[in-house]
Amino acid sequence: MKQNMGIIDRIGRVTLAIAFASIWFLHFVTGIAGIVLLTLACVFLITSVVGVCPLYNILGINTCSHKKTA
Repeated sequence: MKQNMGIIDRIGRVTLAIAFASIWFLHFVTGIAGIVLLTLACVFLITSVVGVCPLYNILGINTCSHKKTA
């Protein structure tokens, strides 16, 4: 698949993933809300590593800056 996430978007997602996982591991949020946060953290981490967000494809969003060839 073609990348559709820029570097700023990817860094933001990794930052949110770390924050969400930390909140869960430190037991600030437990139960269903904790599971939801941990799931979001995993999704954010995976999409930022791969550089492709399936939701962006559906919505037609592209934050990746492509270099133009002359």
